[in-house]
Amino acid sequence: MLKKYVVIPALIAALYCALVFIFMPVSFGTVQIRVAEALTVLPYFTPSAIYGLFIGCLLANIIGGAGILDIILGSLSTLVAAFLTYKVKNKWLAPVPPIVINMFVIGYVLNVYYGMNYWLAVVSVGAGQLVSCMGLGMLLLLQLEKYKERLFE
Repeated sequence: MLKKYVVIPALIAALYCALVFIFMPVSFGTVQIRVAEALTVLPYFTPSAIYGLFIGCLLANIIGGAGILDIILGSLSTLVAAFLTYKVKNKWLAPVPPIVINMFVIGYVLNVYYGMNYWLAVVSVGAGQLVSCMGLGMLLLLQLEKYKERLFE
């Protein structure tokens, strides 16, 4: 019980934050590839990851984000995307919710904070999310799938 509701979310939150700050130059700004977003495939394996991703994103956005809008909308978009990823049953579709949701939500945040054209921001965020979620995230998912019984059960 402790592992499922405390340990796993805490580890995921810590790892998300660490990855955001290790890759700080590309984690924020008008052109971003948030490497930590590869972790958004984890709810495919366990609902515990939903909370870990939300808390990790919230902390990362509080410390290094663009402002209150990024803290609120960015973190909530991660929460919603994580929940939807948990509901996805096809592993190849697991990265889709964070890609689509963040394209439009973070695109809006970039438009507000940096004056970036909204549709250009959507495309920019979408490209970064494709690299992080579909590229790195799918590599992670395929590796973790081999050990899912030991890791998440």
